[in-house]
Amino acid sequence: MKAIGFKTSLPISEPESFIEFETPTPQPTGRDLLVKIKAISVNPVDFKIRQNSAKDTVLPEPKIIGWDAAGVVEAVGKEVSLFKPGDEVYYAGDLTRSGTNAEYQLIDERIVGRKPTTLNEAESASMPLTVLTAWEILFDRLRISADKDSGKSILMIGGAGGVGSIAIQLAKKLAHLKVIATASRPETQEWCKSLGADVVISHQNLVENVRAAGFKEVDFILDFVDINGYWDAIAELIKPQGHIASITGSSVPLALNKLKNKSVTFSWEFMYTRSMFQTDDMIQQHNILSTVAKLLDDGTLKTTLNKTIIGFTVENLKEAHRLQESGKTIGKTVILY
Repeated sequence: MKAIGFKTSLPISEPESFIEFETPTPQPTGRDLLVKIKAISVNPVDFKIRQNSAKDTVLPEPKIIGWDAAGVVEAVGKEVSLFKPGDEVYYAGDLTRSGTNAEYQLIDERIVGRKPTTLNEAESASMPLTVLTAWEILFDRLRISADKDSGKSILMIGGAGGVGSIAIQLAKKLAHLKVIATASRPETQEWCKSLGADVVISHQNLVENVRAAGFKEVDFILDFVDINGYWDAIAELIKPQGHIASITGSSVPLALNKLKNKSVTFSWEFMYTRSMFQTDDMIQQHNILSTVAKLLDDGTLKTTLNKTIIGFTVENLKEAHRLQESGKTIGKTVILY
C-alpha cells in the first residue's frame, strides 16, 4: 500500500520532510479493523510530532503519522463485534500506533464510530479528534451537565481553532452555557459567533476584555492555546470553586498555589489517554463518536471543515502541515484521497 512518512524531523520546507513509500497492507487481528482511508484531517499534534519524534536521528523505516480519518471497513479481526466489512467509519486514531497517512490502517474498534450519514468523507474526517477532545474536556473533565450548569459562564481561549470550533457548539447546544470565546481577527471572531459564541473578545488584555464584556469572573475556563501564557489571567478570572481545564501541556510547573484560596479545580485533557493506556472505559470514545454522529445528522452540530485539499500526495500533506504551523487556520483542514 502507499504511505507517506518521514525518517527524520525536518522543517516542512525541506524536500524529505515527507516521503512517499510502499509498505505491506496490514492484516487485522483481535478487535482491530482494517480501514481503507478516504479522507484525513491534519491537527497541531501532527506537525508537533513530525518536528520532535525523530530529532537528530534517522529512523530505519519511515514513520507514518496522522490522526483523524474517515473510511470504509475492509476486514475485521476475530474479536470484532461492533463493525463489519463495508461499514463507513470515522475515528481519531491511537498515538501509539501507525497513523492515518496511508491507504489502509489498523484501528481498535473501541475508538471508532460510524460515519455520520449526512456528511461526506471530508466533512466526517474533520471531526473525530477535535470532537472527542471537546466532549471529554467538557463532560468528562469539567463534568458539566445542562441540569446543574445551564446558564453558567465558560471562557474558551482559542475559540476559532479545531477544538474550540466544536467546543463552542457543544457548550451552547448541549450544556446551555454562556460562551465567551477569544479570537483576534475579524474573520475568526465572525466564525466563533456563527458557531454560537455569545461573546467574542480578543485574547490580548484578557482580564480587561472579559470584564468589559460584563463578567467579573467566570465559572469555567478552557485553554486551547497556551496555559503558561494565560495562567495569571486565568487564575484571576476563575470564580471561587470554579474549574479550569487545558489541552496544551506545560514544559514548566504550573503555579497551582494561585488557585488554593479559591478552591479551584484544575484538569488536563489528553484525547489519547484512553487508547494509550487501554483504559477500562476505552469504548467510551466509540460511544461519543456514535452520539456525535447523530447530533451531526440531526443538525444539532455542524462540521467544522473549512478547507479541503484534493489528493493524497506528499505536496498536499506538506501544504496541510504548513497551514497548521502558521497558527492562522480556522476550523479544520482535510485531505480527500
